[in-house]
Amino acid sequence: MEVLERIDAVQKRCEDLRLSGKTLGFVPTMGFLHEGHLELMRIAKRHADVVIVSIFVNPAQFGPAEDFDRYPRDTEGDLEKARSVGVDIVFLPSVPEIYPDGYQTKVSVDRLTKHLCGVSRPGHFDGVTTVVAKLFNITKTHIAVFGQKDYQQLTVISRMVRDLNMDLDIVGVPTFREPDGLAMSSRNAYLDPEQRRSALSLKKSLDLARHLLEKGERRAEEVKKAVEGLILSHPHTAIDYVTLCDPVTLEDVETLEAETLLALAVKVGNTRLIDNCLLGGASKNEDIPKQKGQRE
Repeated sequence: MEVLERIDAVQKRCEDLRLSGKTLGFVPTMGFLHEGHLELMRIAKRHADVVIVSIFVNPAQFGPAEDFDRYPRDTEGDLEKARSVGVDIVFLPSVPEIYPDGYQTKVSVDRLTKHLCGVSRPGHFDGVTTVVAKLFNITKTHIAVFGQKDYQQLTVISRMVRDLNMDLDIVGVPTFREPDGLAMSSRNAYLDPEQRRSALSLKKSLDLARHLLEKGERRAEEVKKAVEGLILSHPHTAIDYVTLCDPVTLEDVETLEAETLLALAVKVGNTRLIDNCLLGGASKNEDIPKQKGQRE
């Protein structure tokens, strides 16, 4: 496994691989890798000859009061985990390498970022789309793999790829969960044992919404109230949002007549967690076939 820190070295290596006829797959991460990340890498390996992973805690997507400085980091552990699943190249840049002195460009996606996490985290998605666009240009990838746990991020990046005619495919992968149902996240490391138990309310609330739908409830407001009540019945929880929305536009819906996204953001203690599920659609147990700028 190659570990490269310079942009020019990665660009040259990837260009050589493309010219030799290799298909490149890319998984961008902020490190502190867990099994969910490793699953993305395994799926990238199914779709590509060469798998590239970036490890970069991106300051541009953190707000002034957010957890950039204390975001968990474990470079040596990350490299060992990436090696264990057959990653070929790890791009490990510094902040000045990505954002040198005088840097002043950003990439923005408009309407999709006005919902869900975009409301409480202004500027967050500009930081995401800017760094991901840069990473796509640096790695020259054919395929990029993202998890559905951050459904809005996947949707926003897919829109960016379509709108800017980027020559790559996005593969979305269903949320990878702990045995007890908690969605895997690097931020789970912040939770103490009691908070960890309360964090399970997110998955329980998704299951409750499915149950209500099966029982015939179609009123979004009633489903939302039930979900909020379940979450708030657990200690240490504070809701940022519970939203039932169109899975393409992310705009709120009043009734669950078509496939609907239920998206949650909840603070458990001081840790902000997200989760989601699609209600009323087919079960998604496999990684989703690639297509240009796909949303799911």
